[in-house]
Amino acid sequence: MAKLRYPIGIQTFSSIINGNYSYVDKTMFIPKLLDAAKYIFLSRPRRFGKSLTLSMLHSYFSAEKELFRGLAVSGSNVEWVKRPVIHFDFNASDYLQENGLEARLDASLSVYEAEYGITSISTSFPIRFENLIRTAYQQSGSEVAILIDEYDKPLLGIEENAALIEKNQSTLKSLLGVLKSMDRYIHFAMLTGVARFNKVSIFSDLNNLRDISMQNDFADICGWTQTELEENYAEGIRDLAQSNAMSYAEAVKKLRRMYDGYKFASSGNQLYNPFSVLNALASGEFGSYWFQTGTPTFLAKRIIRNRVLLPSLNHQWVEKSELEAVGIHDNDPIPLLFQTGYLTIKSTDGNEYELHFPNEEVESGFAKQLSRLCVPELNDTNGDFALRKFRVDLRNGNVESFMQRLQTMIKAIPYEQHNEKFYQNIVYLLFTLLGADARMEEHSSRGRADLVVRMDKFIYIFEFKYNGSAEEALQQIHDKDYAGRFNVSEKEIILVGANFSGESRGLDSWLIERS
Repeated sequence: MAKLRYPIGIQTFSSIINGNYSYVDKTMFIPKLLDAAKYIFLSRPRRFGKSLTLSMLHSYFSAEKELFRGLAVSGSNVEWVKRPVIHFDFNASDYLQENGLEARLDASLSVYEAEYGITSISTSFPIRFENLIRTAYQQSGSEVAILIDEYDKPLLGIEENAALIEKNQSTLKSLLGVLKSMDRYIHFAMLTGVARFNKVSIFSDLNNLRDISMQNDFADICGWTQTELEENYAEGIRDLAQSNAMSYAEAVKKLRRMYDGYKFASSGNQLYNPFSVLNALASGEFGSYWFQTGTPTFLAKRIIRNRVLLPSLNHQWVEKSELEAVGIHDNDPIPLLFQTGYLTIKSTDGNEYELHFPNEEVESGFAKQLSRLCVPELNDTNGDFALRKFRVDLRNGNVESFMQRLQTMIKAIPYEQHNEKFYQNIVYLLFTLLGADARMEEHSSRGRADLVVRMDKFIYIFEFKYNGSAEEALQQIHDKDYAGRFNVSEKEIILVGANFSGESRGLDSWLIERS
């Protein structure tokens, strides 16, 4: 059997098929898309398969039927009609530059104008776009398919430049408005992006645009279900397991913990991030591949600016309507965290959705990005507050050293940031980055412990107070019997009651008990 070829970084459908790369068949969605609406919008996180979906449609509308041999769509009754395809990809350009969007549009339009022999008669992008659509229709005799990938890339990450955002919004508004005015020449149009911004007029002017992002019928259009993963990559999982001295079942369990958990519709399946899984299988190592491609700093800054309580992100209840569209300058970061893939659906209650981090890769990666802005000391691999030193303290049971290190680190952070929420966030970031089995607000029969940490030889139970006392915190652990559930464990149980003080601006006291 030929060894699997993993299409890492390949987003062109024809290249994957012709190159004999592995491919999880999503072609069954082609007839569904055609039946759903003439104008469609889909939002999904970056590196999740949006570009490949549009490339698949590009090949279909180009009637490249041989590429689909043996795939699901080949058994359907769709028409194989060759149509003109206008495909804009906004991924590649640098939109921090003043004229980045204009340069991208000019380059994209120029390619198609050359293909159709059009001599530009205007510098206006909307007029050029209209002329291109009309000419493609007239020369081919067929209505045009229009595919626009990552429409929102010119808006993301530049929120601190209000003038540029306004300019790019205006440019997109005039360009995408062409779709409505040229409706008679268009057979099908699909736009993708990370987020649906509610003030970009395509979503108000083009009122027949169907947003399928949170529709159950299209929940699995990007990303892989458990079945799709194991049916297509069992061989790769076996190799991954062997490389890490694991059983097949153990490798599946870790893949699920690291990369699974995304859910985009109320009754949709949980989905794997394809990019991370492919990288893990190809390299034989579990890593944070999605975050290595670049975590948007603007999201972390929005979290900090709005003083979000980080542990609460795993228990957010939000109205569905709030998740379907966001404003670029909205204060509430939760809808944008959902649309960009940092939070996902855990459960639903009518039109209310409970959100949480989808998996370990996302939670630890996001914590690392936040720590670079909040607590840069944790990222100094050789400093007194290096994560490995905290980790060694916990592994060896040196809890006094751990608490002293934490106390000193907090003192080094600028005073104006100190408040109860800040201390809770510091604790959350520290234990998330440690990679330990740390659970905030773990439930027991009589209450919730602030923090329970499981190590190879120790179980730590932490209770924190703000403007209280260490004695009070430790007494709560006893009164609520947080340790009772661990009495049968062979590990040593260590109780830590600690107090953060607003007056002294730091961790002022702690008490430790060992079983």
